[in-house]
Amino acid sequence: MANSPTTMAIMNPPHAAAATTTGWRDMDIGELRRRATAFRRTIAETKRGIDGVKFYPYDTLANFEALDKLLTGEHRRLLRLAEGGAVADVGAADGDLAFFLETLGCQVHIVDNGPTNFNNLAAARALKKAFGSSAQIHEVDLDSQFSLPQAEYGLVFFLGLLYHLKNPFYALETLARSARHVVLSTRIAQYAPPARPSDDPGARLWRLVSRALRLLPSGVPVPVPPIGMTRIAGLPVAYLVDERECNDDPTNYWMFTAEGLQRLLRRCGWEILDFATTGNTLASDPASKHGDERAWCLARSRRRG
Repeated sequence: MANSPTTMAIMNPPHAAAATTTGWRDMDIGELRRRATAFRRTIAETKRGIDGVKFYPYDTLANFEALDKLLTGEHRRLLRLAEGGAVADVGAADGDLAFFLETLGCQVHIVDNGPTNFNNLAAARALKKAFGSSAQIHEVDLDSQFSLPQAEYGLVFFLGLLYHLKNPFYALETLARSARHVVLSTRIAQYAPPARPSDDPGARLWRLVSRALRLLPSGVPVPVPPIGMTRIAGLPVAYLVDERECNDDPTNYWMFTAEGLQRLLRRCGWEILDFATTGNTLASDPASKHGDERAWCLARSRRRG
C-alpha cells in the first residue's frame, strides 16, 4: 500500500507546499486546528482500508480545538517550541496526532505502552505502513522506572494520559528532565463521592443517582452536584477512583482537582504557561460522563535550564 495513489496523496497533501513555504514552525494554532480538521478525512479513509484492526474510538485530532482556546500570545505558534527536533506524542492511541504533524514536516515519535494501548499499538503500526511514514514507534511502560526514547525533546504531547498512570508524580518528574515543553490534558474533578460501605444508604442513593444521570446526553453540564458528594475544588488533592468506577476501565486512577494538578506540575519542575478547563466546569466529578471536566496546560520545564 505504500506506493498506492491514496498513500501518495496522504504523504503529499495539497497544503504541503504551503507548509514548506510559510514554515510549519510559525503556524498559529488556529491554522493547525484547521489543517487537523481536514486531515481527519484522510486518516478516516485510510483506516477504512485497513482490515483486522480495532481502532481507538475517540477523535484525538479534536484536541486541537481545545488547544486553540488554551494557547495565548507567542505560545500560539506551538510548533516553534519543538526547536527543530523531534516531537513526541506520549500516550498516542493510534498515532493520529503524530501522523498529522508529520504531514507538516515534523519528525515524530509515538510513545505508548502496548499492553495498555487500545489495540496493542497495532493501529499505529498499520497506519505507519499505510502512510509510508518515518514516524518512530516506541513501546514504553510509563508505570515503570522509564525514560523517553531520546535525551531531549523541545515539545511533548501528553494528552489524556495522566489519570491512567499509577505514579503521575514520577512520570511528570521524568518528563521534565527530557522535555523543554509539554502540552498536557487530563480529567479533573470538583466534587467526589465519599467512600462508604456498599450497603450504606448514602452509597445506595449515590448509585441510583449515578445511573439516572447516565441517561443524560454526554456533555450536558449538571450545575448542582448529586446528593452526598463532597466539594474538593479549591484543595490541592486527587481522588483515587475505584477499579471499575470510571468508564468501567481499571486503568483509571488519579483525578486531580485543578489546584492539585497545578501544584503537582510545579513540584515536578514545571512552570505553567497557559492553563484552561473545558467540559463540565460547574460541578465535575471523577467518574460520570455528564461530570467530565478536562484541564489543559502548556508548561515549560525548569529542569532543562
